[in-house]
Amino acid sequence: MSLESAALRRIAPSATIAISAKARALKAAGRDVIALSAGEPDFDTPDNIKDAAIAAIKAGKTKYTDPDGMPELKAAICAKFKRENGLEYKPSQVHVAPGGKPVIYNAFVATLNPGDEVIIPAPYWVSYPDMTLLAGGTPVSVETTAESGFKITPAALEAAITPKSKWLIINSPSNPSGGAYTRAELQAIADVLLRHPHVWVLTDDMYEHLVFDDFEFTTIAQVEPKLYDRTLTMNGVSKGYSMTGWRIGYAAGPEALIKAMGKMISQTTSNPCSISQWAALEALNGPQDFIKPNATLFQERRDLVVSMLNQATGLHCPTPEGAFYVYPSCAGLIGKTAPSGKVIESDEDFAVELLETEGVAVVHGAAFGLSPFFRISYATSNDVLEDACSRIQRFCANVK
Repeated sequence: MSLESAALRRIAPSATIAISAKARALKAAGRDVIALSAGEPDFDTPDNIKDAAIAAIKAGKTKYTDPDGMPELKAAICAKFKRENGLEYKPSQVHVAPGGKPVIYNAFVATLNPGDEVIIPAPYWVSYPDMTLLAGGTPVSVETTAESGFKITPAALEAAITPKSKWLIINSPSNPSGGAYTRAELQAIADVLLRHPHVWVLTDDMYEHLVFDDFEFTTIAQVEPKLYDRTLTMNGVSKGYSMTGWRIGYAAGPEALIKAMGKMISQTTSNPCSISQWAALEALNGPQDFIKPNATLFQERRDLVVSMLNQATGLHCPTPEGAFYVYPSCAGLIGKTAPSGKVIESDEDFAVELLETEGVAVVHGAAFGLSPFFRISYATSNDVLEDACSRIQRFCANVK
């Protein structure tokens, strides 16, 4: 009898976490390694947020809260959605969890039955399909193209919908591509969904505040109010507020769905850390003046990375609208021989050879469901990015 459950055997460990761990191990062994694999801002959490957490500790706010978030934070989330997205929610429509992943997982466990399908545009965040599988559903990957900005088209969505379709995931700006949907693109997707009232929408807006070149961020329930009653709008403080380790994600949606998700969290993690909730309250209610300058720095880094990668032999790097990732194609190197003598047969081979030869850690595209590409996180300094991209250029030049 196997110790592992059938559910656990359906999934694989996170590829992004695995690459980051390998890079750390090589560094510990004395290798000069630049890790561009982790999706984490390099900026520190703002002082006012840290001070709010310290004040909460000193005030003894260290007890249990309501399982799916304390009332004060839910009220701040409602205010945020109204202020920034034009969406009206009541606290009873808000779910708070220890990170964005638990929000999605709670929604899936609360709603998916065996055979239910989740439509996931590829490239996708590595956890979407595995969380679907853990919850008993069936992930349906729909490949996009660089030409479409790595965004699902209305025709592709229409073709993917079946009577078993339960959810569509929209991640904008996207991890891993950085692609973001315009208002018109979201309306076109909404028009398809309006013809299929059995399909719910989970919109992952975690990178909302990181958009560039005057791009206007919108979310689908805002664009098409007729979808409000079957949309779960998810967000969090991890990326825009540099609070990855604080572990606070949140979402708003129909009361019946939020109640079901609350039932789920009450029997699993229960409440997110009370101190993190007070910090998140300050993040949402406090000064927002650092967000735009941070986004400007990320835009400068994006421009640097895109320019240098497009000067590398065999690579092509589209310019994304947001987040802090690029998703370049390495198609021009497939079938060629790396400096080690190994033939590069896949984007995973490319990533392994790049790490072994030049000490640059990236994540191969197959982990995100679309090859032959790879993901770079440019959430680090210009000097580090220049060094890393120079190494990538050198590696590509030596591939024959």
